[in-house]
Amino acid sequence: MDALDLLLNRRSIAKLSQPAPEGQVLENIIRAGLRAPDHAGLTPWRFVISQGEGLSKLADILVSAAQAERSEESVVEKLRNAPFRAPMVITVIAKVTPHEKVPALEQYLSAGCAVQAMQMAAVAQGFQGFWRSGKWMFHQNVHSAFGLEGDDEIIGFLYLGTPGCTPMKVPERDLSKFVEYM
Repeated sequence: MDALDLLLNRRSIAKLSQPAPEGQVLENIIRAGLRAPDHAGLTPWRFVISQGEGLSKLADILVSAAQAERSEESVVEKLRNAPFRAPMVITVIAKVTPHEKVPALEQYLSAGCAVQAMQMAAVAQGFQGFWRSGKWMFHQNVHSAFGLEGDDEIIGFLYLGTPGCTPMKVPERDLSKFVEYM
């Protein structure tokens, strides 16, 4: 698959199964994330990989946040099962360094670019994934569990595994609705 085809046909696939990326394939995924734009060389990324027992630990973290908010049992149960939608979840964290020329927003965007690059590297190697967010990634219990400080933020959860279905066709979009010229 060439790079342009990969980018023009990107789709998230939510049906993922074993195996998860490992070895050199996983290293390539992480290295792709480390190639995200990085103004001033701040390396504003941190990747926490959950698989096996780590998925249970991630579920416990999410459940603790929901329970702290006294969420309905259906919400708690959904969070208890969420990490198991794929054999691997990478929590992508923007590790923000105060800098006079690189605001926190730019560092968050850099970490977002890392997620995109990691997902594309997974697809290029025969795996698939989807990027999830949600209100729980902003919860103090979740931040504490991941050791976030200052302006650090979780950018999202990148679920990775083997595709369990064929991706739907990418919808055609009218470029004129998104592009302006000055």
